[in-house]
Amino acid sequence: MQSIVVDLAISPEEWIKLYQGVAHDVRTVARDGRSVRFPARILSRFALRDGVHGTFRINFDSEGRFKDIVRL
Repeated sequence: MQSIVVDLAISPEEWIKLYQGVAHDVRTVARDGRSVRFPARILSRFALRDGVHGTFRINFDSEGRFKDIVRL
């Protein structure tokens, strides 16, 4: 299994757009410098009143399919 670590700071306003489906993907840069894009829905359980904030490890298989996400 492969993984990538990202730091996220998604405001409540941005999260609402993602949650409502206006935007579907989160695009960011991982700590190792790689550009990464993933479906916003994988962050749903981490959303709070102030949006989504923190450092996360996203695990995926050798074909790039999402497996799980963990807040670090």
